[in-house]
Amino acid sequence: MKEAIAFLVAKDSVFKELYAQYGNPLVPTRPEGFQTLVKLILEQQVSLESARACYVKIEMALGELTPQLILTASDEVLRACGVSRQKSSYLKALAEAIQEKKLVLENLSGKHPDDVRKELIQIKGIGHWTIDVYLMFCLQSPDILPIGDVALVNTIKELYGCNDKAEMLVLADNWKPYRSMATYFFWHHYLKKRNRKFIY
Repeated sequence: MKEAIAFLVAKDSVFKELYAQYGNPLVPTRPEGFQTLVKLILEQQVSLESARACYVKIEMALGELTPQLILTASDEVLRACGVSRQKSSYLKALAEAIQEKKLVLENLSGKHPDDVRKELIQIKGIGHWTIDVYLMFCLQSPDILPIGDVALVNTIKELYGCNDKAEMLVLADNWKPYRSMATYFFWHHYLKKRNRKFIY
């Protein structure tokens, strides 16, 4: 962490200013595994608060979540917990991939991030944002830029005047091999400016 922060602060005056203003950014972690991926699917395109409420309802209805429980749960039960029909199909696709050993989550931590992405992207409902967050929070991959994240994109626009994602990706080349830490700086700034806490 110290090495990444020192690198960014020395490389880019924006990080120097952010560090002077806020100090170390929060580096969130989540446990590896099925339950975290379920939460990330529920978090797609909704607030974290509503996704968490939905997850709690599922656990109250089914118990501690396992792939088998999701596969045997009816769409009606999941719907009653606030899960859309589309997300129900995503959860079942994930559970099925694990049950059939097409995806072995325990093996992902030993693989290169590109290989993890190739595996996870095969599963219906798991896109690049979900994979990026899993790589960052669960596998602690140091060089991820979740360019599909609205808060990240808006912060780069604000601090650098970039409006085009392709331009942002070129800019982010300067932050390699610590683009994850750069992202944590930007998220920290985004939330502090809006007086909001980091919920993860």
